[in-house]
Order: sequence, then structure tokens, then C-alpha cells
Amino acid sequence: MIKRTLFQFFHWYSLGDSRLWKEVAAKASDLAELGITDVWLPPAYKGASGAYSVGYDTYDLFDLGEFDQKGSRATKYGDRAAFEVSCRALVDHGIRPIHDVVLNHKMGADEKERVVVRRVDAGDRRQIAEDDVEALAYTRFTFPGRGGKYSEFIWDKQCFSGVDLIEEPNESGVFRLMNEYGEGQWNDEVDDELGNFDYLMGADVEFRNKAVYEELKYWGRWFSDQVPVGGFRLDAAKHIPAWFFKDWVGHMRETVGDDLFVVAEYWHPDMGTLTNYLELVDKQLMLFDVALHHRFHDASKAGGDFDMRTIFDGSLVSANPQHAVTLVDNHDTQPLQSLEATVEPWFKPLAYALILLREQGTPCVFYPDLYGAEYSDKGTDESQHLVKMPAIGCLPKLIEARQRFANGPQVDQFDDPSVIGFTRHGTETEPGCVVVMSNGAAGEISVDLGPNQSSTLFIDFLGHHEAEVTVDEQGRANFPTNGGSVSVWVRRDAL
Repeated sequence: MIKRTLFQFFHWYSLGDSRLWKEVAAKASDLAELGITDVWLPPAYKGASGAYSVGYDTYDLFDLGEFDQKGSRATKYGDRAAFEVSCRALVDHGIRPIHDVVLNHKMGADEKERVVVRRVDAGDRRQIAEDDVEALAYTRFTFPGRGGKYSEFIWDKQCFSGVDLIEEPNESGVFRLMNEYGEGQWNDEVDDELGNFDYLMGADVEFRNKAVYEELKYWGRWFSDQVPVGGFRLDAAKHIPAWFFKDWVGHMRETVGDDLFVVAEYWHPDMGTLTNYLELVDKQLMLFDVALHHRFHDASKAGGDFDMRTIFDGSLVSANPQHAVTLVDNHDTQPLQSLEATVEPWFKPLAYALILLREQGTPCVFYPDLYGAEYSDKGTDESQHLVKMPAIGCLPKLIEARQRFANGPQVDQFDDPSVIGFTRHGTETEPGCVVVMSNGAAGEISVDLGPNQSSTLFIDFLGHHEAEVTVDEQGRANFPTNGGSVSVWVRRDAL
């Protein structure tokens, strides 16, 4: 049975100049052979910064690199034709395209409008001033370069709940737009950070406007008619009312396909918060396991002082595995980004073994970990930093091992603070494996495989350990690992 393995085919500093869509098409075959089943693509539509946009500053959802807008026709990743080719290449190789959907806000408005706003306490968004302020704001989106093709909808001040910049008076901050929606209050069913985390950036979309609500559903149907869609990654879910995504995802399942893979970015480590959110959206989607990512980060920083028996404590995959997408790093946690909490390279083989080879969760592999990355940017100290993210040498083998050997019942042996392991016992037709890792000194675990495995010879599929392990007459064997390393022990005859 093929296990779902998601691959994030970009990072924040992916090269521009229309190269990424071509790279997707070129690597589709290799990814399929490796065992990747789903590829998460970056936002495909035009951002406010045009050809330089990573895609999260949404300008025009209907411009997939087709129209001369924001200084370019193509997006950073390529034009519409190349995007279509990349999606078809994935499908032709049995891989489902997972598309990034950024509906929370719009940026780069075409015109200013006269608006009425109220100032908001940035530290507690529930504190909204009582005084109205007349001002100008960038809230009118007419998309002149597209000229009404695909949609004639014009976004104006009635389509947004807040902005962060006004003119006459010239101020920046958080401002609640006073219109006919919400009686001056933010949306509910959003995260309670900062009191109410409805507002994030730009012109914040007002989902209570029925016209906006219907336009976004129409866009989802339209987009799915343009390119193959295997699912969606939903950006900034903690800032969007849960009732909207409950309806939007339900509509997509009804009109596009009931087997869509949908994962939301609700960046919160608290299980109570995530469980409540899953209930609000009728459990129609999955969530990224933020808590597990932070456990990996902490473990990689602490080295041998971290108690590996606790690695899954507080994680979504341990509490609600069927709704957990596990990850090691992503474009927000990589060095110099807003949620930077990078997992150190030495620990990444251990972390990937823990998400790729276990029964629970759907693992997501990050582009730089497979292919490497090098880039430079300013840090918080305003100086320029050169970052090199090395490819993890054993990662292709770990992905392959997921498809070949991560089979059958799972038995954990988390008995030692440094050396832990687990056994996948295989099935009648599919081989299993024994996974052993240490964040300290070399060690081993003793495993009872049963008398039917007597005299069976095991080797490390990753090649990290040179030993050969033979199971004794009682079906037991000691499986070693090097210090700060991981080994995946498989039957030699299964190779």
C-alpha cells in the first residue's frame, strides 16, 4: 500500500526568474519514483510585489501569471502556461498537486477610497476606539490588467474589515473599517491571541460580506477547472473565521472532489485550541503539528540533554493522529523567517525517521532538506546573513523506507532518555523494520521479533551502521545505533 507523503516544493527564498514551475515538471518523475505522493505548491496567483512575490501578499486570485499586472506577467515562479504544465506533469506521474490558498487578506490595491475607521489597540484587538476617523485607504481592487476576464468582481471598502495604513491623516497601525458588517467588531471563531487575531496584515477580508463569501467559493470552483487539484493548503487559518472554512472546504468537496486533501496552517501548539478548531470545521481538514516541530527544534538544540522519551509529548500526532500533518521545518521556520525555529541538521535524520516511518500522521518533507538551499537576507540585527541549508543525505532513503518497510503493527521502545526505537512488524506480504536512534552516545535496543524470525539477518538500510544483526533462536536481537544517529534495520532478504 502506498502511504501518503507530502513534499513542500519551495521555501521562502526559492529562486525566481520563472524557474520553479519548470523545476516541478522536470522533477516530477524522480519524486514519484522516490515515493512522494503529494506536492504542495506555492501560491500560484499574482502578489502585490509581482515577479518578486513569494505569493502571500495576495493581489489577484484570478491572475495565474497571465496578465501584465504589478510590473510583470509571470509570477516569481513562472507564467500560467508553465504552471499548467507543472500540474499536469505531477498528475501524469501519479502525484497530486496541493495548492496554497491565501484568502485572509489582499495587498497592492489599485485605488484609494474615502473610508471611516476606528483605531485599534495593536496589543489587544478587542480595544477599539469609539471615535470615527475619516481617511483614505487602499481598499479598491479593480484589476485593470485583467479587464474583467474570469471575474468582474470589484473589491472595495465593503469587502474588508481592517487595514494597517491610512492617509489624511497619515498613520500606520491597526484600524477597524466601519462598514455595514460586524457592527464595528472583528470576526468571531478566530484565534484569541492579542484578544482577537482576525486582523493580520494588508486589507483584511470581510468574510461576513455575502458577495465576498460567494466570490471566494466561485474562485475555488474556477481554479479547479483551470488546473488539476488534489487538495489545498489553507494559509493563516487562525485569522480566518472557522465557519468560513467549514463552508468553503465543504463546498470544494461537493463541487471538486470528496477526496481532496486539505491541511490548514493553524500555527498554535496548544492541543485544546487545535481540537476546538477541528470541531468548529467539522473535522473536514488536517492541521500541521506545530508542537512536534517545536519539540524537534528543542531536541536539536539541547543535544544529549533532551529526554527522547518525551519527544511526542503535547503533539497533535499523539493526540489526534488522523488529523495531523507532521513536519520538521517549513518556509516560515527556516532561518531569517518570521517563525524561525530551525531544527539543527544533525537531528533532522532522527526527526524525519520519527515522522516518515511511524503509523501515525501524514509526513511533510521540506524542499531544502531534500535538495539543499543557499540564500542571504537581513536578520533582526539588520545585517546581511548568508544561510546554507544542507541537504539531508539519508532523506531519500528514509522516504523510500517509508514506502517499502513502514508496514504492519508498531511497537515503541521509549525506555531510555537517549536511545529510543520502534518496530514495524510488517504484514504477511510486506516487510517491516526496526528503527533505533540516539541523541547521545551509541546504544542499542533489544527487540523480540518472534521465533518465526529466527536466524534472520538484518542490515541498516541507511548504511549508517556497518554491523549485521542475526536474530537468535528465541526471535530476539540487539539492534545498535551510532551516537547522534539513526539506523533503519531491515531483513537483508527483503532487499
